[in-house]
Amino acid sequence: MGKKDEDLLIRLRTMFKVEAGERLKAITSGLMELEKELSSDTQAKIIETVFREAHSLKGAARAVNMQEIETVCQSLEGALARLKHGKIMLSSNLLNIFHQAVDTVGMLLFSPDKNPGEAEVLLKQLESLESCKDVSSTGYQSCTSSEIKEGHKPQTDPAGCPQVKTCHEIPAEDTPGKMNSSGSVKGISGKSMAPVQEIPPSTETVRIATSKLDSLLLQIEELLSVKLAAKQSAENLLDFKAGIDLWEREGAKIQPELLLLRKYLENAGKPIEMKQAGLLLAKVLDFIDWNYAFAKSLQNKFNEQVKTAEADRLTLDGKVNTLLEDMKKALMLPFSTVLETYPKMVRDLTSREGKEVDLQLHGKEVEIDKRILEEIKDPLIHLVRNCVDHGIEKPDIRELSQKPRRGRITIAVTQVEGTKVEIAVTDDGAGIHVEKVIEAAVKRGVITHKQAENIGVQESLALIFKSEVSTNQIVTEISGRGLGLAIAQEKVNKLRGSMSVETSPGNGTSIRILLPVTLTALRGIMIRAAGQIFALPTSDVERVVRTRRDQIKTVENMKTVLVDGRVISLVGLSDVLGLDGENNEDEKSDYIRLLILCYAGKSIAFQVDEILREQEILLKSLGKPLLRVRNIAGATILGSGKVIPVLNVSDLIKSAVNINAKTSAMTVSTQENKPKKRSVLVVEDSITARVLLKNILESSGYRVKTAVDGIDAYTNLRTGQFDLVVSDIEMPRMNGFDLTAKIRSDDQLSHLPVVLVTGLESREDRERGIDVGANAYIAKSSFDHSNLLETIQKII
Repeated sequence: MGKKDEDLLIRLRTMFKVEAGERLKAITSGLMELEKELSSDTQAKIIETVFREAHSLKGAARAVNMQEIETVCQSLEGALARLKHGKIMLSSNLLNIFHQAVDTVGMLLFSPDKNPGEAEVLLKQLESLESCKDVSSTGYQSCTSSEIKEGHKPQTDPAGCPQVKTCHEIPAEDTPGKMNSSGSVKGISGKSMAPVQEIPPSTETVRIATSKLDSLLLQIEELLSVKLAAKQSAENLLDFKAGIDLWEREGAKIQPELLLLRKYLENAGKPIEMKQAGLLLAKVLDFIDWNYAFAKSLQNKFNEQVKTAEADRLTLDGKVNTLLEDMKKALMLPFSTVLETYPKMVRDLTSREGKEVDLQLHGKEVEIDKRILEEIKDPLIHLVRNCVDHGIEKPDIRELSQKPRRGRITIAVTQVEGTKVEIAVTDDGAGIHVEKVIEAAVKRGVITHKQAENIGVQESLALIFKSEVSTNQIVTEISGRGLGLAIAQEKVNKLRGSMSVETSPGNGTSIRILLPVTLTALRGIMIRAAGQIFALPTSDVERVVRTRRDQIKTVENMKTVLVDGRVISLVGLSDVLGLDGENNEDEKSDYIRLLILCYAGKSIAFQVDEILREQEILLKSLGKPLLRVRNIAGATILGSGKVIPVLNVSDLIKSAVNINAKTSAMTVSTQENKPKKRSVLVVEDSITARVLLKNILESSGYRVKTAVDGIDAYTNLRTGQFDLVVSDIEMPRMNGFDLTAKIRSDDQLSHLPVVLVTGLESREDRERGIDVGANAYIAKSSFDHSNLLETIQKII
């Protein structure tokens, strides 16, 4: 193959990855629909759609010479064809195999080096499905994955047909088309499905690399600076015109005096000196006349120039705004591009946790800026995982609480206020136990015992967004570290959004995220504080107030101000920013200027020197190494070319709260004790794993001692002092489960935290770890040193 052919193949495979990703999403969506209780006609249409997607994917894979993917798709297509014609029946086991096929294609496409033998196992399962015997006239039959084992070859009768050993009859209670308690489909009619109407082709689309659109959008955004510069030029011309107007007015004032002087000279005496003086003066007067006429002409020219510049500004303004809005729409994507994968994710999570959950999606068609959608994807995953892990109870517990066995998680997306989008993630689970949240926050030092006694409900709920605050009994790879919601809120803040939470114990929890539709230009208020100019997003400013100084009161060493009957905390913006520059505000004035900023339900008044104007601003990142500067969201460029900081309102609110807290607690001692070096016992029978864990912990400042099994570990615990145990499970003499149980039954050791690091990943093993009293359960398949260290730091 020549270089040109290789380059062409690389480009084709890049395009194939995009196409394959879309087709895999469509197949997954169809399979998830088949798990619902549907009519035969609806099932038939969905199966037909999935069949066609698999067929198209197979052809595309063949075109780019990706043979493994082609083979898997061909086997999947064959199995779907038999399902389509009623030769095998729809069941939860069959759908599991189809989902596994989709996962395998994704793995071959994006991670070809991962689990190289997985495709071979799947192909044998799919081939077994293809070889199943046709449905007899006496009953329904279906293949199950439990009978499709690796290396199993279907036995055939003399006629070459598989024996019924690879197929079985569906019991009478498994009525076709019905759904069992776990939500999986039992089966569909054994008869041939009715012909499906031709599916209309989708709307023609053109694929454009988003990197090109991003680049184009950035260039268009730069035109905003040009627009602002044009506006500044127009303002400069207006100032110049005002000067010319003044010149013309002053010239007009002197005209009567000049006329009188000319008449006087014409009637004066005849001496030669006077005559010569008169000639000179006449020339001066002629020059003054000419100067006035010239100024008038110049004024007319400048008037025309001002009109032209203003017209140009208006034209550029309109074009830039139109072009920017069109580009915003081009980069707007529906939420379905992210939410399509969530049913599969919830299905996998609930299967692993032994729970039954229905996921409902509303508002998938609502569009939002692609950049926001990419950033909000991970926070939404955190929220859904929390719903599954923390919120939804297990089926038996739900039945005891008079609830349906199947829990419900709802993601609803709605557009509000025209420029914002609200995402509500709601579950009907156990709700948030505020007391447990407060207890966890006190334990981690987020709040003090005294603060816990006086804390309100909303303030308590806000604690769940604090890092390391978690009410989970055990740390797993899904949750329990107290980082998920903290990361989610940080991302939402970065996107200029907000989060709020509502809960009802026993009935469920709802977390709402409010986001802007786009991240491009925004309206900003220009202010001056300590002699410097700053910008604030207009959307974050609740009110601009000019109030009397005598309205300022001091309560518990904190300044407050009365605004519209509300008492609001007051801080100086320069104090929050730590600025000592020139204060332009007249201290003798009876009035002060305030900005009431609101974020996440909190309102604080910030005193500023001057409120200049409101204008359109383009928020720019500060870039490395200033990617994250407290109180600063970025910068913007004025029409004059001056760069000014744009303030981060959420940070300002937090900084102001901290200043008030420090002010009200000035009498409290702040002496800190030097932290002691923590001691950890590592229990592992493998010398390699034991040395690895020891090195990781010692390099992070822990004092480490090792043991080779549970008995050795228990002996060390009885004779030494330790702050935590990190243990494997499968060990000789005494395993990790038994060691943990023994620690919990020992009065002197029962308080000792235990982290289990193991290769056992089943739900039953994790539940057993919880039952014996482990504080954290880390699977070795998802193990990395940062994961372990974060877990230990949270626990001790």
